Amino acid sequence: MHLAELNIGRLLAPVDDPRVAEFMANLDRVNGLGKRMPGFVWMMEGSGEPGTGNTEAKIGGDPQFVSNLTVWESVETLEHFVWNTIHKQFYDRGQEWFEVLGEQHFVMWWVEEGHDPTLEEGLERLEMLKANGNSDAAFGWNYLEEARLYKAGRCAAAAE
Repeated sequence: MHLAELNIGRLLAPVDDPRVAEFMANLDRVNGLGKRMPGFVWMMEGSGEPGTGNTEAKIGGDPQFVSNLTVWESVETLEHFVWNTIHKQFYDRGQEWFEVLGEQHFVMWWVEEGHDPTLEEGLERLEMLKANGNSDAAFGWNYLEEARLYKAGRCAAAAE
């Protein structure tokens, strides 16, 4: 099995607004690094236009909601990318570009090798997590015994 993850956020401003320009300007850099990491399997892609990432995938028709959906070979390979690369610097600065969401906005689940999940599938898993808490079908970092970097205090409680 491989590990899928969905992370959603709502930008403080439209994608072409100067308030989110630094974040938008670095999407290709961070996503490109992720794709080159050992253990990376797949990423939901946008149009391919430079500097857009997957910002075209609207959630609920809201153009400021953005999502990241990826698949990794293991918990350890995803953790390494999240906490031990330039990604961590952008994660730590998220409040500069994103609204604070009052609810769960991150979910992981296991998928069969070769399965590329859809955004709809990820949103369903997120709703499962919100409704039922951690389960084998939808979970956060705190559900995974092998999530050592998270447990070492590198992850904010809101991302559980």
